[in-house]
Amino acid sequence: MRLKREIYLRQIRPYYETDLIKVITGVRRAGKSILLDTIKDEILQKGVDGGHIVYINLEDMDFDYIMTASDLNREIKSRVADTEKYYIFLDEIQHVAEFEKALASFRATMNVSLFVTGSNSTLLSGELATLLTGRTVEFEVLPFSFFEVKAYLELNNREFHEDMIYDYLKWGGFPLRFDFREDASIHRYLTNLYESIVNRDILKKSKGMDKKTFLDISLYILANAGKEFSVDNIIEYYRKNNHKEISRRTVYNYLDKMKKAFLVHGVGRYYTTGKTALKNREKYYASDMGFRTIQTNTIHFEDTFFLENIVYNELRVRGYTVFTGKTYKGEIDFVAIKEGKKCFIQVSYLCAGPETAEREFGAYKPIEDASPKYVLSLDKVDLSRNGIAHMNIIDFLLYKKELALT
Repeated sequence: MRLKREIYLRQIRPYYETDLIKVITGVRRAGKSILLDTIKDEILQKGVDGGHIVYINLEDMDFDYIMTASDLNREIKSRVADTEKYYIFLDEIQHVAEFEKALASFRATMNVSLFVTGSNSTLLSGELATLLTGRTVEFEVLPFSFFEVKAYLELNNREFHEDMIYDYLKWGGFPLRFDFREDASIHRYLTNLYESIVNRDILKKSKGMDKKTFLDISLYILANAGKEFSVDNIIEYYRKNNHKEISRRTVYNYLDKMKKAFLVHGVGRYYTTGKTALKNREKYYASDMGFRTIQTNTIHFEDTFFLENIVYNELRVRGYTVFTGKTYKGEIDFVAIKEGKKCFIQVSYLCAGPETAEREFGAYKPIEDASPKYVLSLDKVDLSRNGIAHMNIIDFLLYKKELALT
């Protein structure tokens, strides 16, 4: 059975009846199309006539003839028979050249509520997108969170236990990967999915790019997500493993394409002394943990960067703006901000040992800011001290405990 992804539906429902264009983005196979289906079903349940709902999947060969904004315009107008409101769903809209013209026209001349999906972060950033400025609202969908994994397995009468956090750390939350039980099958699915994304969303738009080189570099970046980004390390890795040179420009070009395909997200710096945030990106996190693993098929669970990645994605799903914190002596893993309020977060695998506890809790010593401070780890004993709260990561992911903000 399909999971009803309530965390996204709650965000989108207030816009069902507005004339703002609802844009649902995210990495391929994260569940955008299923979410679109769910929204369509909810609108039908409100009593809307099914004849006033138009649903087109632009990756379906039945709609290969819709290639341009004019084609899309003709198709939609052929389906609109009266002046009552129509609900129009367009899946993977980026396949239509200059689609912005058609959307702007529909919104200006027809009584419609528009929902579109896309798998590229530049969907609304081109020159034509100025036609839609101020007329859209965007929602990014990620693969299943750990809470959604629990809900999905229970919905399908499958066992869930909290130790499955290790499976989630290794293989991530792409919905279809749960159709497979064996590691080898999951690994094969994720590898094929990754290559499909590369082929369709990157290589197809980048003439002359060498696929093998891109796969080598991009999978290395994913495997090292959360670490300080270093172009020099990537160049050295490539030289050592391929006995070839690669330029800094090429590495940055590959990274940009990864961001546009939602394979990674960049995180800016927040300077705790001046309480200022900078957009220059210092770290990158993977959109899904499974993509971090497919290069080696192994994981060191003690590697805190994997846990950081899960916490980062969870914070974003819950609507936080997230930065890495910079103090005059070191770093704080995350500064999480929502509605003008914030908290600080350190992530550790286990911190019951005195040295680890001192490092994680001691990271807050240079911070005079009174905002709540947390250390998140897999320890099940409450290790809170000196006004710094300890929280079990699983409790956080399963909504058993919530962060406080000031």
